[in-house]
Amino acid sequence: MRNIININENWKFIREDAGLPAEYPGMWQTVDLPHTWNAVDGNDGNGSYYRGKCWYAKTFETPKQPLKGGRVFVEILAASSEATVYVNGTEVIYHEGGYSTFRADVTDLCKENGENLLVVACTNEPTDRVYPQQADFTFYGGLYRGVNIISVPDAHFNLEYYGGPGIMVTPKPTECGGATFEIEAFVKNADENFTVQYTILDEEGLEVAYASRPASAPKTTIFLPDAQLWDFENPYLYTVVAELLRRNEVYDEIDTRVGVRSFSVDPQKGFYLNGVLTPLRGVARHQDRMYIGNALDAEAHYDDACMIKELGANTIRLAHYQHNQYFYDACDELGFAIWAEIPFISVMSKNPAAHENCRQQMKELIIQNYNHPSIMFWGLSNEILIGGISEQLVENHKDLNALVRELDSTRLTTIAHVSFTPTDGPMHRITDLESYNHYFGWYGGKLEQNGPWLDKFHAENPDIPIGISEYGCEGIMTYHSPNPKVKDYSEDYQAVYHEHMCKVLDERPWVWGTHLWNMFDFGCAARDEGGVAGRNNKGLVCMDRKTKKDAYYICKSYWNPEPMVYLCGKRYAQRAGDVREIKVYTNQPSVQLYCNGTLVGEQEAVDHICRFDVTMSEGYNLFLAVAGSVKDTMTIEKVEAEPEIYTLPVEDDGSDGAANWFTAMGSVELDDGPMEFPEGKLSIKSTMGQIHRNPEAWAIVDKMMGGKMNPEHPMWNMVENFNMEMLMGMGGDVPEAALKAINKQLNAFDLIG
Repeated sequence: MRNIININENWKFIREDAGLPAEYPGMWQTVDLPHTWNAVDGNDGNGSYYRGKCWYAKTFETPKQPLKGGRVFVEILAASSEATVYVNGTEVIYHEGGYSTFRADVTDLCKENGENLLVVACTNEPTDRVYPQQADFTFYGGLYRGVNIISVPDAHFNLEYYGGPGIMVTPKPTECGGATFEIEAFVKNADENFTVQYTILDEEGLEVAYASRPASAPKTTIFLPDAQLWDFENPYLYTVVAELLRRNEVYDEIDTRVGVRSFSVDPQKGFYLNGVLTPLRGVARHQDRMYIGNALDAEAHYDDACMIKELGANTIRLAHYQHNQYFYDACDELGFAIWAEIPFISVMSKNPAAHENCRQQMKELIIQNYNHPSIMFWGLSNEILIGGISEQLVENHKDLNALVRELDSTRLTTIAHVSFTPTDGPMHRITDLESYNHYFGWYGGKLEQNGPWLDKFHAENPDIPIGISEYGCEGIMTYHSPNPKVKDYSEDYQAVYHEHMCKVLDERPWVWGTHLWNMFDFGCAARDEGGVAGRNNKGLVCMDRKTKKDAYYICKSYWNPEPMVYLCGKRYAQRAGDVREIKVYTNQPSVQLYCNGTLVGEQEAVDHICRFDVTMSEGYNLFLAVAGSVKDTMTIEKVEAEPEIYTLPVEDDGSDGAANWFTAMGSVELDDGPMEFPEGKLSIKSTMGQIHRNPEAWAIVDKMMGGKMNPEHPMWNMVENFNMEMLMGMGGDVPEAALKAINKQLNAFDLIG
């Protein structure tokens, strides 16, 4: 029988390229798995976290099988981002890709008696062969999911096929209220004496269906006459057990959970689950936590899923790689529509081997996760046009899409376009569904552009199901303002942003799916903005999971039908002025507001918000909001002057930036005519890379940007393909005069290369 032995405790580790040890390295540091060496420096804010080769070592005894001819496998649940595995000094497997499971048969290298030395060399060094190449998150290194030793008889369910579970189950509902279960198991080393028997169990563990097949042809279809459907409110799971028998003895056994559901997307109406129109509204998620990095245990993964369920979201985009099986299992249990993707992100490598790595990671993603009912979409890439477009890039996407359809015809393919992807370009109509990452109201543009952009795209492309794969803005709880504005990084502006976006998306059910960026703040070692270095602060919840920001609750009021009321601005605890607006979020029809025990008034909620103008008393003001059966309270102190800490120390809004640009450019005469883009000359249409090739032009741009971006910056490979027009827009609402000024300056210089 199969025996899975967890060996996560008491590993030896060294954070340097110490080389393959000849014997057990007792002097190395002792660590438990899961483990990453970037738990702290992965959030350093300057991109200098350790990216190199490190070594892990562990001893294990050879497990004994009662059956003749047993096999021993090493199972690595993930190793970032390349790994080489050795047993007793001999290399057994090399794996490229930091987010998937892989295994190796080590039977012939194991000692019959005594301990074996298992060594794993991991590296997260930059390479042009393995994705991701460049991205706005930390590439944590390490054995961050754990390691098992698996013992099986010689005849067993296959452990070597792309790290998969050895069984694929496709449940399909039938019109009569039943379901068919198409089942295929993958068997190794079984002769004519072996059979495979399948048992389907309900959630109570009771047998509801059975089938038996010869091991040489194990594929079958089982009909279940009365099947419970899997949906978001009742995610009913069946368990399929596969047993490999030799006459009257079970040699090997595996099981998997599945759900019976159907889904589709109509470009004019939106997403359907089990025939019911169900707009998908949810979040994206990264897999790390503060000072833990990506080395999360099972409880942490489940807690994340529960927090998202509490929000009322029904979909999660798992950015930008394969996540832990614990999280997929939680999503199956709680009920989400999952977008799962590979880390083909931002920049396409010119190395042809990198495309093979893309294909490899896609195969692993699909084969390892095929049985999860929560997964409904396979994502091909994210913002890949940041690195520029080419015929090869388009062909690579077509190849990936064909591969996905070959491996899994039951799910839909999708893509996350960067905001500036042309709406009429060749990247469209490759995948079944499409989405855009738009940050109007944060990285350029105005908040009010979101709805009109969706309407225009929808009208011009009625055959394309369109979604929003990213939207959001930074929210730092220290900063507050009575007049929040873009780029002030305040918790208040983040709330205003999501108030608008919730309404925009709620009014457009035909938008098949929306994924707010991000559920949680996450690590990005290269970031340093808003006074909080080393992370992206667009989360609705802080990176340590301790605090939910105000924006969390406006989303909850739209997405979760359970009665709720929330007084916005609890951390804006000291406010100046006699009359202040008190804002209340709710999913109830109306709200009563009390201040210091006196009724201020009652209002009907408009777009889930009630706004009260309150004359505050000196000192502390105690507020109570009542909406039906639910209540919330907060305390606000009236002060003469608000604390300086409420304001971002260095203003980073568009107007200040424009002023700085004018200063950097010196005296420039402008006219009222249109901007010019002469052939062979630089302009705001030129990329950062093109400008950098002209030293004189670069000196101006470098001064304008305060020397913050150059080829030594960790994110240069992404930014060098941004044109100046786009980059200036990301800094805020840039006046046309500023665009004209820098364009005129650049026109004086030749385009080189």
